[in-house]
Amino acid sequence: QVQLVESGGGLAQPGGSLRLSCVASGSITGIRNMDWYRQAPGKPREMVAASSSSGWINYADSVRGRFTISRDDAKKTVTLQMNSLLPEDTAVYLCHAAILRDGGVGQYWGQGTQVTVSS
Repeated sequence: QVQLVESGGGLAQPGGSLRLSCVASGSITGIRNMDWYRQAPGKPREMVAASSSSGWINYADSVRGRFTISRDDAKKTVTLQMNSLLPEDTAVYLCHAAILRDGGVGQYWGQGTQVTVSS
């Protein structure tokens, strides 16, 4: 079985920083992409940042220039460095990965980590 575990969430002040991490474990042949999504109460879930095994990176317009996604395939880890945080960034942040296994590519989600930005 494949598991994704997020960490690093918490409380930050506006203008502050947090760094989220996601580690994949289990029967993994390779990782095609690892992404971060967020879900705020009463708002649609949105993709925050995405990365592919070929090096492609994409950001939501609302976070471009403030957030940075990076991955370490040897450690099966993706991180999200969040700077210049805004109250609007408050949400549950979820790790998503497209993972190659013997039977093909599967889609997996972590349980999420809460990020709260408030003064």
